[in-house]
Amino acid sequence: MKILHLSNHCLQAGDGIVNVMVDLACGQSKQGHRVLVATGGGEYVPHFEKHGVVHITLKQRPLPWYAVPRMFWQVLQLIRRERPDVVHAHVMTAVLSARFARLSQRFLLVATVHNEFQRSAVLMKFADRVVGVSHAVTEAMGRRGVRKSRLRTVCNGVVGSTRRRAAAVAGLEAATLLRPNVVTIAGAYPRKGIDVLIRAFARIADRLPDAQLYVIGDGPARRALEALAESLGLGRRVHFLGFRANTADYLAQTDTFALASLQEPFGLVLAEAREAGCAIVASDVGGTPEVLEHGRAGWLVPPGDVASLAHALGTLLEDGERRRALAAAARANLDWLSVDRMTHAYLDVYLDEYRGAGAGQRNAGGADPMVSLENVPASRHPVRPARR
Repeated sequence: MKILHLSNHCLQAGDGIVNVMVDLACGQSKQGHRVLVATGGGEYVPHFEKHGVVHITLKQRPLPWYAVPRMFWQVLQLIRRERPDVVHAHVMTAVLSARFARLSQRFLLVATVHNEFQRSAVLMKFADRVVGVSHAVTEAMGRRGVRKSRLRTVCNGVVGSTRRRAAAVAGLEAATLLRPNVVTIAGAYPRKGIDVLIRAFARIADRLPDAQLYVIGDGPARRALEALAESLGLGRRVHFLGFRANTADYLAQTDTFALASLQEPFGLVLAEAREAGCAIVASDVGGTPEVLEHGRAGWLVPPGDVASLAHALGTLLEDGERRRALAAAARANLDWLSVDRMTHAYLDVYLDEYRGAGAGQRNAGGADPMVSLENVPASRHPVRPARR
């Protein structure tokens, strides 16, 4: 099968959309598919090449509205030249560009909705299949008018990621964290609730005078968050480390991992924290309960609730036995969070459409006629956490 992924960029900047796309493309290449990724470029280009994925550079930088036709045209030209069986779009502009190309080309258009809270996400409905990265995202897209017959759910995977393995091997960081500690890995954006986490940490700071808070990630709100920590008298105990490519070093030294998001479609970093065996506290919002198996693999607190978050953090820092038990629970049942499972689940999405419509109708004379499905790797269905 020939698969073309479209997104804005492939920068190594902690972007969950990029991280999932990189892992998926490399996983599909490992399965034996011909995989292309078209973006504006970034640090992951060599990683693609190492894993047999062809990267094609597009002019994907922010463009004025009058340049949109040019963007559509370059995607059309790419699809005409490469004749993919599947075009997999990871952002709204990619969906619209590919939909334009469908006026003259035949292929399956799949869109993954990574951030359903964005108003523009509703435009993902123009794809043949709209995939939510969690059940919460899929349900939200249904409420926004996407037909149920077009919706699918494929939870993100991170266990076994070649991307994370490469960052660890590179050894770019030699982190040394003071302990006991609370660590969060999140972009400095309002929806990540880092201000809530800092206020919660302030409530337990006096009774835990040695505790430290580490904020790993960057973004436009960083200065305001640093000012908040200073105003609460925590300037020397809240450490802003900025973006770090190799988060494994930090997770290995984490006593309690916290994610205080106000909006969180999935929470890829929670899967990473689970793999590292961290005791986790996170907001009960969006896809987070699914990643934490509805409280079995982490402590869920109401989003924006400073008091509840402070109670959870304080309890885990003071009660080593409870913290270790929660860490052990986090490490259990990780198969459903693997890249391999995610890759096979997306293959199911692709093949379901072809089994229904017939490959010859979808891509007459195209790249890889999909009439011989027996040569496709067997599907491995995801083990989804049960709902309460």
